[in-house]
Amino acid sequence: MWFGQLSLLAAGLVPVLVSADVFSLSGLDWTLKNENGSIVIPAKIPSQAHLDLLDAGIITEPLLGINDFTQRWIVNDNWTYTADISPLTQHLTNDARALLVFYGIDTIANITVAGNSVAWVDNQFRQYVFDVTDLVLSPVNNDTNVTVALESAWYYGLNVTSRPDAEISPTGDFEYPGVRQWIRKTQSDFGWDWGPAFVPSGIFKPAYLVTLSPNVFTNDTTPVSHPLLASTGSVFLEETSLEISKVGQTSILRANQFANWLVTVTLAVRSVVSANSPTITIAIPELNVTSGPLLVSAIPAGTNASTVVSASFTVPDSVPQRWFPHNLGTPQLYNFTITLALGNDPSSPRASFTTRSGFRTIELIQTPYSQDEIDVRGITPGDQWHFEVNGKAFYTLGTNIIPFDPFYARMTSAQVRWVLESAVLSGQNMLRVWGGGIYQPSDELTGGYDFYAVCDELGIFAWSELIFSDALYPINDFLLENVEPEVRQNIRRINRHPSNAQWAGGNEIEGIVIGVNTSLANGTHYLNEFQTLFGELLHDIVLEEESSVAYTDCSTTSGVLSLEPYVIRYNNKTAGDIYGNSERYNYDPSVAFDYTTYPVSRFVNEFGFHSMPSFYSWEEVLENPEDFSFNSTVVASRDHHPPAGSLAWPNPNANQGQAQMTEAVQLWLPTPNTTDKNQTFAQWCWSTQVFQSLNMISEIAWYRRGAGLGENNLGSLVWQLNDIWQGVSWSSIEYSGRWKVLNYGMASIYSPVTIYPFWYAGNETLDVLVTSDRWETVNGTAQLTWYDWSGNALNSSSVPFEVPTLNNSLIYSASGLYAILPSGKNASDVFLLLNVTAAVNNKTVTQESYFTPGSLASANLVDPAIELTSGDNLTFTLSAKGGVAAFAWLDHPSGTVGYFQDNSTGLPANGFYLVPGIDRILKFIPNPSLSKVADPDPADFVVRSVWNNTHL
Repeated sequence: MWFGQLSLLAAGLVPVLVSADVFSLSGLDWTLKNENGSIVIPAKIPSQAHLDLLDAGIITEPLLGINDFTQRWIVNDNWTYTADISPLTQHLTNDARALLVFYGIDTIANITVAGNSVAWVDNQFRQYVFDVTDLVLSPVNNDTNVTVALESAWYYGLNVTSRPDAEISPTGDFEYPGVRQWIRKTQSDFGWDWGPAFVPSGIFKPAYLVTLSPNVFTNDTTPVSHPLLASTGSVFLEETSLEISKVGQTSILRANQFANWLVTVTLAVRSVVSANSPTITIAIPELNVTSGPLLVSAIPAGTNASTVVSASFTVPDSVPQRWFPHNLGTPQLYNFTITLALGNDPSSPRASFTTRSGFRTIELIQTPYSQDEIDVRGITPGDQWHFEVNGKAFYTLGTNIIPFDPFYARMTSAQVRWVLESAVLSGQNMLRVWGGGIYQPSDELTGGYDFYAVCDELGIFAWSELIFSDALYPINDFLLENVEPEVRQNIRRINRHPSNAQWAGGNEIEGIVIGVNTSLANGTHYLNEFQTLFGELLHDIVLEEESSVAYTDCSTTSGVLSLEPYVIRYNNKTAGDIYGNSERYNYDPSVAFDYTTYPVSRFVNEFGFHSMPSFYSWEEVLENPEDFSFNSTVVASRDHHPPAGSLAWPNPNANQGQAQMTEAVQLWLPTPNTTDKNQTFAQWCWSTQVFQSLNMISEIAWYRRGAGLGENNLGSLVWQLNDIWQGVSWSSIEYSGRWKVLNYGMASIYSPVTIYPFWYAGNETLDVLVTSDRWETVNGTAQLTWYDWSGNALNSSSVPFEVPTLNNSLIYSASGLYAILPSGKNASDVFLLLNVTAAVNNKTVTQESYFTPGSLASANLVDPAIELTSGDNLTFTLSAKGGVAAFAWLDHPSGTVGYFQDNSTGLPANGFYLVPGIDRILKFIPNPSLSKVADPDPADFVVRSVWNNTHL
């Protein structure tokens, strides 16, 4: 038994010694070297080459300055990780077996042990298990090392695509061109329009040595906290699956909500002893429910491959409480104790562990609307496309997530939890795990950090995707044989999580292949390949492994002609009918609020506009004073929209993305220009965020109103939630965890009951709607008050309303601008403050919106003279002593992570219209685990508004 450096545990890392027979490889003394041996440095795992080079002082932080360009030499080299494994194997007995377990290698690697070849691997998303016993016992030239020799993914891709039989995708690319679709690796590692292209390599997830012996086993019935920890004695649990569904439910057949629950456990087992009559017992102690021993198929003795065994039992429908997303109920979770016994004798070897899950049904409804719904409800003909939880349709409110860092290995559960908590705080109930990134992990022990279990706990759905994005993938046996175990492993791992909402085959590819099919002479070839991979292979794998959630071929899809058999609709549509879901990107800011440019859709799963990170984020990475300018070379180099499409640096197309943000600010806000260079830059950055929030709020409000219209829109997912670095992106949360204006904007417009002014400039009509996503009828009162920019209330009206289930109510409609404006006032002199108050679940819900008849760029603003007064516990009172402060914004200082909440409602609040005489009290809620400054000075909090775009 080898104990290693237990001090690692105090640092929040995986303990070196997990149990008697499971050893973490992180405690070994690792070395990293490049191909020619000119660099040899200490290393660690989990890690990636860039991170170890950083720790060794060979490079500076990769996200600094222009390091995404200057550090390309790392991608162009091959890197080898080596460690002496003998401390773990020197006491290996003759009857024992040693299993080498890698939960993630990035990506192309030759693995050797004791000088013997183990395997060549080429898939970042797979878990690998190798019996290395005989290799350890037969070392070559007394070699006692475990070695992982990584090949540059870029050069590997160039080699593969140089083959004469290589089929090149007829689609563009982002930075490292033309290779990613050949490599089972995070697609955005090769560049994307919101992030860098570092193409990292390494042993990026935890790795272990598991030793098994037929003479050392446990029959201890005390369950451990993870299947890996239960892998002691004679049994290794390579994979575990827990699926909960309704009896008779499939991804195609709707669940009977009154049926009993079917609980199915599947284990992939490697054992050094045979078991003719093994059993699985499933218990839920909190419910006093147990299956008793359930006989499963025999398990032969063997460690070169696993044996899959499965058992099911039913739980009465009325026994458990159901899991709901946080905005619709309680995300109820239970502990499940799962025990594998290799025989009936109480002394037989057994492995027992506990895991958390919940009871819920989540269904994607894609069947046609009935004629009755079309006639009675006024639904536009076509197919449904929305989710139902526990048999009830609900409005999906959320965003899309991308990888949290260019280097997966340095992410922590605390950082990820903050992003997820921020989503919940802003009212979201679903996150789409984008298909160009990574399969998100379930726990720290095998994944390095936690994602899905946090979603379970917080009550937020995760729409999951297989890792294919924005390319046409070549179909050959090599790819298909590689993809199948990848997909099966990840579905089995994730299906225990009640937060998992569906599986999509990939991102945006259906639309691409439809276009290629009509634009290229050989387009049918690519369509057929798409059908083979996404319409058949992946579909079949998902349905075999996960019966309780839906599969769609793509994130954005035309829907289906049939679910059984599975037939994708493609372009087989009836004019005027609505099918599938949609996206919306429009970078012409002059039509940002033109509703005729918004899709009329059942569900909008991507829409966004890019913005700058804050001045605080730029301070983290800019190294020279001259860089602090909106269009400086370094700042613009971090705008990858539109992408370079090659290794050209700085991005030659950045001027287009920069111009789009510039035009947006100039059209809709006062153009930043002061005598203080840094203030001007800061206001530019912030103003792009204000426009982004205004634009997204407008779209969200439009899609939500569609729940009560013919399209029956029941979903809006903003692109995107998180950042991968400090640069131009579509995110609502910056890399450091700082909230952009958009995250506060969503906290308002994702409120259960909202009021919003819809202004149709073409015919000068103003419609004010109250929208509710509640399952019950909601009653309340709306208040509409006109102000001038000096803060004088000009007139006000109070309107009672009633909103039916998932619907809206029109509370005001008028045409003709001068009939709408207060008498004698011009559009540039006034704005309308709209407030709503309603009772929801015996609680008072409030929300406010603003209607500015003209652009703020032409508004006759008055100096708001904001007075900021600090109180106890980071509480701040904002008072406008002059005029109205449009988008009054309070910033927390560098080194702090947290958010501001309204002291009276307890809800997130920032970026509002501050009216003289109506003070706002905000409290800063810090995240102490992520904040580098534990006790910030209230004097370091800064207030601004659009007035500061042109005034100090």
